[in-house]
Amino acid sequence: MGWRKQEWLICATFLGFVASVQSVTRGEFFPFGPSAKDQLLEPGNDQTHRLELNKPVLFYDGTFDSMFINTNGFVATTEPTGESTYLGKMPPKFGMIAALQGDLDTSDGVGKVFFRQDSGPDVLRLAAKHITRAFPEDDEVSPTHAVVITWVDVATFEPQTRGDGINNKRNTFQLVIASLETASYAIVLYARDGVQFTSSPVRDSSVVLHAGFSKGLVQGYSFSNQGPYYRTTTVDEASVRALAEETNSGRRGVWVYEIGTSPYFTNVAPGEVTDLPTEATQHKGAEGNEEQRPVYPDGQVEYSPDAGQLEVHPVQYQPHQPGNPEVVVVDDTDINVDVFSYNLGTCVNNRNKCSQFADCKDYSSGYCCHCRPGFYGNGIQCVAEGKPQRMNGKVHGKVFVGRSPSPVEFTGNDLHSYVVVNDGRSYVAISDIPYTVGPSLQPLAALGGVIGWAFALERPSFKNGFSIIGGEFTRKADVTFLPGNEKLTIRQEFKGIDEHDHLVVSTKLEGRVPEVPHGSTVQVDPYSEIYQYSSNLITSSSTRDYVVSLPDGSTDTRQYQWRQTITFQSCQHGEALSDMKPTQMLSVDQVFVMYDANNELIRFAMSNKIGDINGGQPEENPCFTGRHGCDTNAVCRPGQENQFTCQCAAGFNGDGRTCYDIDECRENPQICGPNAICNNQPGTFRCECEDGYQFSSDGQTCVEVNRPVDPCEEGTHTCDVPERALCSYTGASYYICSCLPGFIGDGRTCHDIDECQPGRCHQDAVCYNTQGSFTCQCRSGYSGDGFFCSPERTKTQCETHRDSLLGVTEFGPRGPRRPVGQYVPTCDGNGNYEATQCHDSTGRCWCVDRNGQEIPGTSSRPGSRPMCIDHGGVPPPVGPQSRSDVDALPPGTHLLFAQSGRIEHIPLEGYDMKKDDAKAVLHLPEKVIIGLAYDCVEKMVYWTEITSPSISKANIQGGEPTAVIRTDLDSPEGIAIDHLGRTMFWTDSVKDRIEVASLDGTQRRVIIDSDLVNPRAIIADPNNGNLYWADWNRDAPKIETSYMDGSNRRVLVKDDLSLPNGLTYDTQSSLLCWADAGTHKMECMNPGRGDRTKVMEGIQYPFGITSFGKNIYYTDWRRDAVVVVDRYAGRESDEFQPQKQTKLYGIAIAYSQCPSGQNYCAVNNGGCTHLCLATPTGRSCKCPDNAVDVGCVERDGSY
Repeated sequence: MGWRKQEWLICATFLGFVASVQSVTRGEFFPFGPSAKDQLLEPGNDQTHRLELNKPVLFYDGTFDSMFINTNGFVATTEPTGESTYLGKMPPKFGMIAALQGDLDTSDGVGKVFFRQDSGPDVLRLAAKHITRAFPEDDEVSPTHAVVITWVDVATFEPQTRGDGINNKRNTFQLVIASLETASYAIVLYARDGVQFTSSPVRDSSVVLHAGFSKGLVQGYSFSNQGPYYRTTTVDEASVRALAEETNSGRRGVWVYEIGTSPYFTNVAPGEVTDLPTEATQHKGAEGNEEQRPVYPDGQVEYSPDAGQLEVHPVQYQPHQPGNPEVVVVDDTDINVDVFSYNLGTCVNNRNKCSQFADCKDYSSGYCCHCRPGFYGNGIQCVAEGKPQRMNGKVHGKVFVGRSPSPVEFTGNDLHSYVVVNDGRSYVAISDIPYTVGPSLQPLAALGGVIGWAFALERPSFKNGFSIIGGEFTRKADVTFLPGNEKLTIRQEFKGIDEHDHLVVSTKLEGRVPEVPHGSTVQVDPYSEIYQYSSNLITSSSTRDYVVSLPDGSTDTRQYQWRQTITFQSCQHGEALSDMKPTQMLSVDQVFVMYDANNELIRFAMSNKIGDINGGQPEENPCFTGRHGCDTNAVCRPGQENQFTCQCAAGFNGDGRTCYDIDECRENPQICGPNAICNNQPGTFRCECEDGYQFSSDGQTCVEVNRPVDPCEEGTHTCDVPERALCSYTGASYYICSCLPGFIGDGRTCHDIDECQPGRCHQDAVCYNTQGSFTCQCRSGYSGDGFFCSPERTKTQCETHRDSLLGVTEFGPRGPRRPVGQYVPTCDGNGNYEATQCHDSTGRCWCVDRNGQEIPGTSSRPGSRPMCIDHGGVPPPVGPQSRSDVDALPPGTHLLFAQSGRIEHIPLEGYDMKKDDAKAVLHLPEKVIIGLAYDCVEKMVYWTEITSPSISKANIQGGEPTAVIRTDLDSPEGIAIDHLGRTMFWTDSVKDRIEVASLDGTQRRVIIDSDLVNPRAIIADPNNGNLYWADWNRDAPKIETSYMDGSNRRVLVKDDLSLPNGLTYDTQSSLLCWADAGTHKMECMNPGRGDRTKVMEGIQYPFGITSFGKNIYYTDWRRDAVVVVDRYAGRESDEFQPQKQTKLYGIAIAYSQCPSGQNYCAVNNGGCTHLCLATPTGRSCKCPDNAVDVGCVERDGSY
């Protein structure tokens, strides 16, 4: 088709944008995030953090030494009032710098607010560059200090009643306050995609987001009035969108303001450069001539056949004629047919952009990536031939059903798909589909069918979608239902392969579908679909028939027309495009659709083959029909006629009929190189850098992160000694010194405060001043804690019990004689029952609770003593209470262990303990902490304690402890966390049961309450959906297992056990290990095989146990130590004894990052209304025990 000479003939590139005036991107922001040593604002809505400034900020005519950073997109000069006082009621009564202020929220874990102070030369140089460009007539400035605040992917705060899906849109922007001695500037950056919503809901209305500067109230002699107020946006939403498109600094999306000067100030001064460069970059032909294409008023673009591009022009739907498949191309103004092209360059600088299973090849015009033999894809992403493929994603959007005026909303429904590649069979499931729309979606088998095309069974010389375009592409499908003309649009964004080796997709549905009555079934007839290929665009269309079988037994044959466009990136160099056939036909048969109303699931299955548009001779070789019997992890290799062989896919071993995964990490522990972690996955493996390292430019070598030096961590600060002062790192090279409680000074020099002022202690007590504290001690003849003293102490329950028995006996010359043959309790120094009680005459001993009642199953034979937990706690301290908040841990992996009324930590370097850096994390006086567990997602430590039975938690990055469960507990001991399903499990050795609850303590449910005597240790294996626990019943000790819902319970070990106190499970080796204080052995077994092996003998009295890599760590009651055992060498390798010599209880690993893994409860709570409990094959949805009228649905399911 020749060129049309029309008056609007313009250069095709004029449709694009000017390269030099693109909006700023996130990558061009000032550095932010963890790598920049940023602090993170507490997640939530209307959160505020006070930041003490190293150098003051000038704002209007004021000088401020602190600022208040808020979730809602602003910084305040004084502590802001509640959001109800300013949202929709601007200007505020306090000083505000509003970067983009509205009712914002970061509680979903996606949005974040980062902040820091920075005086690094790179940051100050970039700030000076923006300021100088904005004020070209002024002298150049040299800032000395900057505050960087970044709001990343923040959403609007949505009340529970909202359902309009607005939180799918997120805003990203950055505020930098750069200061020198006489002036401060605000630099605000709005990313190219950073303004996705322009208003936020406030009460019953929607309020436009606000940007600007307000001084707040100004105090007069007798009254106050509103101070200066400079607003950069208006009440028009277009002014908000313009923030990312316009400028006052000469760079699109970057805005600069002078916000304070000294000694005189008049008003906020905006940047002076509002114009943008106008030079455009034009496409050149091969001879350097400008390449022109006509653009027509209706948005069509016509391409010359010489360019190898598709002609695009409007068409109408045509009914499908059997035996005559149509080739239809479509117009769509939303489609960008020039989506992407490889950058010019060579493999030397771009090899890391290729897949690890691809080779890079240079061409005269650039480079391309090509998958190696045994793999297929576009070179950027390659997968092993024959390996089954999985796809996961979310579904959003609104669908109207029939004539209903109200849509059904999809708000992140799970979509899962699985393809057996060697026979072309694909399976798709979408969860949480309500009955109001589920039956009516059954005709849309192709909703997930694109993965069938991507991995279709290939006829000779033809290629499926993934072989051509890989896993990153955009698909848009338009569906028109006949005869009612209902229209539905399906948009899917395929985002490549994630760290779990799964293809990731996001789906959006918009439109209307005809109603399929409840109880109806749908049968979709086999169909063929023509795919037409060009360099960056694929189009297809078909007409599809389906039969609806109605509940009354009648049938209704219906039809819809389908057209789709797929845009993708391709390599424009070499022979990649010449090998691509211009048309191929996808044949789909054996289509199965079903809506499961009970589980609210819709399922599709179909067989997919890609081949010649003209059909050709049918291929009878089993490799091309899928009837070969090869393993699902094998590729079928055709031979002569009907002969074929089965070959295991790369990453698997076997004969092809049966294939086993190769654990590359175990076979070659050094495969990932130094400072890296290897994670095995089916058919492959993935390398990750250890904490503190990142991949270099080659994408393979882990190099140390170039982080600013922390003077507090390095010990180069000038604060007083740690016993008197605290050093707090604030970013860059800055820190703050502050005296500890009980001391006074400037932080660099701190002096003890003499707290012994009159009235501090009881009048019958003496006050003793100590360094940083004081103690109170009752005078002779009085008893008490010094704050209260009495002439004599009231007897405890144990003392009353003991003296009542001794009071009726005879007195001898050495005091009361114990009654012959009668048991008399023993009390400790505080008058509490000793945990272990013995009968003097029989020699029998047993454990008692805090009330002196015998704990069943703890009785020992004469001459031996059981290991009983002290219920009396530690003696109450004299003087002020210790701090009960958490001392934040430094980055890295740590050992946590419990000792009396405290939790302590030991940093790990590799697998070795850094004993010199060990210290207490949390002080809880008068408590006896038994079990410990760690949630790696929220960095939270959980513990059980038995003095006032409870389960509590605290964040190891700093914070107050919080009680999670306080009721209906007697003796909680072992505790385990499912960090994927967000649940916790614990044992109670008095109630003799195992319970589960959500991590906030709600939704409690008893899952095991029979045949337990003394349950203690409990371990969760979230990846596989299993629980393990030990019962140290003296008469019949055992180790058991079940699924996480308590089903499939069975005994693993019951022979040669005595006192199995501790359990640990290693996910890498799949080994369950335990320590026995009776047999004095440490042993391991694989629960799936039952092969029991001995690690070590001769251990003394172990209590808690955990594992990390090659080491097993356990606490020992007799040695009062943490002991390290190298499980491969079968010997002790290290020991740590805390300064305080008392019993050590639970022990756990606090990981620097969560171990890799997934279960069915990890996404959208597994589709459950309440408790989601993983099993090896799926999950169980369970209700809490107290579920009454809460709309809870129980169901068991598997994938």
